[in-house]
Amino acid sequence: MDRTVPSTASEEIELYLRTVYSLLRSTTDVQIRTLEEVHAGMNSSLHLNTRRPEPDTSAFIYSLLRLPDIMPEVRTIVLGQSPEVFKVHGFKDVEGWQQIEARARRRRCYFNGKDTLACLIASRSDIDDVIPTLTAFQIEWNKIHNLLAHRTDNEPGFFQQPVDSHLMGRLPDMLKMSLDDVERLKLVWGEAFLQNLEKIAQRPCALKIRLLSGSLNEYWRATKTWLVNIESVFPDLAHRPVYFISSNTHSVPNLLSGYATQKRTAIIDFLEKEEKAELSAEWIDIQKQATPSSLENFIYYCLKKYQQSQGDRGEEQSQFEREHGILRIPSEHTFDMEAQAIDLSKIDPSLIDPRLWINPITGQEEDLSMLSKSDAVILNIDYPLGFAAYHVLSKVAEHSSSILGVYVMGKAATLNGINGDVMIPNVVQDEHSRNTYLFQNAFTAADVAPYLVFGSVLDNQKGVSVLGTFLQNARVMDVIYREGYSDIEMEAGPYLSAVYEMTRPNRHPVNEIVNLYGIPFDLGILHYASDTPLSKGKNLGAGTMSYFGMDSTYASAVAIIRRIFTKERQRV
Repeated sequence: MDRTVPSTASEEIELYLRTVYSLLRSTTDVQIRTLEEVHAGMNSSLHLNTRRPEPDTSAFIYSLLRLPDIMPEVRTIVLGQSPEVFKVHGFKDVEGWQQIEARARRRRCYFNGKDTLACLIASRSDIDDVIPTLTAFQIEWNKIHNLLAHRTDNEPGFFQQPVDSHLMGRLPDMLKMSLDDVERLKLVWGEAFLQNLEKIAQRPCALKIRLLSGSLNEYWRATKTWLVNIESVFPDLAHRPVYFISSNTHSVPNLLSGYATQKRTAIIDFLEKEEKAELSAEWIDIQKQATPSSLENFIYYCLKKYQQSQGDRGEEQSQFEREHGILRIPSEHTFDMEAQAIDLSKIDPSLIDPRLWINPITGQEEDLSMLSKSDAVILNIDYPLGFAAYHVLSKVAEHSSSILGVYVMGKAATLNGINGDVMIPNVVQDEHSRNTYLFQNAFTAADVAPYLVFGSVLDNQKGVSVLGTFLQNARVMDVIYREGYSDIEMEAGPYLSAVYEMTRPNRHPVNEIVNLYGIPFDLGILHYASDTPLSKGKNLGAGTMSYFGMDSTYASAVAIIRRIFTKERQRV
């Protein structure tokens, strides 16, 4: 479980990590309050007001979105790589507990109905993510507790009154927050807003955490279990050429299946009947060409809302996709990471997104007849968190006959752009291995720009793969920016470490400049900006990219699929 800390980390972050991993060696529970001082000492860019008595609402909301809603009931958090690990340590049937999720973090968790939360982790990055998030949650909970528990107007029934303008007018002074921050907190908690405030007022937060096993073997074993599940559903994976994509669960299937466009009339009828004012106005503007928005992106965005309104859990879509070569494979008995196995020979060119077969420069249709002759498959996975990327790609490469391409699409913070921009790096500094990777990115700005409406494409960028979102402070950010790194994320470095081992006869080096030019398969990395940490605007805890985030996501996905089609046209 020991780990070295990369030299790019500040002394405060280095101290924090050493403290965390030394405490987690314990075979009993560790009090989160033990970490509060070193957490505050990090001066994390996501938790700048840790020591102030007033709540840091952005940090609190960031933690709320990345933890399950059941957290007000939780006293103990237990981390392990698999149900077997939990069983060995006395938790005999965690999969029989209530399964719960966080809204902004994919991590399979189970609640025992009383006070214990069990979470399955995929790599040490989960620890680097969970511990600071829990610590920030506890610090900010207790700030609000102190304000509510010691208020002078402690009238009975305060938390049972309607959430009206009178109450909302009183809460900012009571909570020492702006009205905007109170509204954001109310939006996150929804109907449980006052109920959760009452729970905070009633007791301080005193969380405990326990890591059941920190061995590398358990992470490898969990990753193998994840892949064996995929192979049991799609055995051809081991015998056919593979294009590996790390993206999300919606963009690639939507582009290749045609299901959403088949539902176009029903979706538009739903918008008009349900009086979805904002989306209906957007649809009218698209029809009038008053907005440059993509029609296809709009339909993809509305599909899920339409399905929810119909009580549709996606069975019809999954069946349609299966008939057109796309097989969704949910993970079982391990970390939460859906995969899709896509048989290129079964893709129907007449149904796919038109951006995949119309040349953006000439406007001419491109020949896709080679798809029916292809023996290749696409393995698309829901992007992992941090170092889990290394485990996943290493295991996929080990179990595949040949890899034709590796394509990575994911969120990042940008130091020189705005939300919605797409960044294309050809240099990545990895804080895990401390390596600087140089590589030929399969993509340039010209591959993405024709499909991007609202943002810019920045190629020839330098990226840095950090250990965690909380594990950055102003000193680290300043060093990163002065060295010319503008693209900050968590997975590219671990993926490139796996790529090195796929093309070399030894394990990846440490603290070296590594040249990956000339590798025998295609390699492309695209990052879309979802955060601007050097700006005075809101950080990642403040909200989501909403509909307009679809623009950069689908522009990147279109570029990846078109690249695969081009490679297949040459190969077949």
